[in-house]
Amino acid sequence: MSTLIRLLNEEEALARVPDLCDVLCDCVDGGASVGFMAPLADADAVAYWRGVASAVGRNEVLLLVAEDAVGRVIGTVQVGFALKPNQPHRADLMKLLVHRAARGGGLSRLLMMAAEREARARGRWLLVLDTATGEPAEAIYERFGWVRSGVIPDYALFPDGRYCATTVFYKRLAPAADV
Repeated sequence: MSTLIRLLNEEEALARVPDLCDVLCDCVDGGASVGFMAPLADADAVAYWRGVASAVGRNEVLLLVAEDAVGRVIGTVQVGFALKPNQPHRADLMKLLVHRAARGGGLSRLLMMAAEREARARGRWLLVLDTATGEPAEAIYERFGWVRSGVIPDYALFPDGRYCATTVFYKRLAPAADV
């Protein structure tokens, strides 16, 4: 399968809202704890992605997408910049989402590598993320070299309403000048 990883600007993100909603809704329907409850209303998904596009326009977030051979978005990840003056070196990895039909082909790795590269190019060399404890994503991050920092019990809810613990990870990247 031919996959292209692209960084979207605000206009491109707005144009891709339907595809982005499809990926998000598929992940929530599959039980992923990504901040939404099931069933995820279309209007809520649209509002979320429009907000992300606006944050992209304000240079607060990088939005990367994976597109299949016909240009359909099948995965996405975000890099959120710490906006406090004492954190110019830090960013948050957010919402690594891969459509269930596209899983198992290394798409998560490609998205994460691109996100790390883009963060590093912008001087962000300390990355943090959180994920539901015990879920497949937790093992994926460890395979990608992320370091487990700790677990917070009952941090969030799964889409079906059950409580879930959250594991916090970090990763130090080589500063851009050292690459």
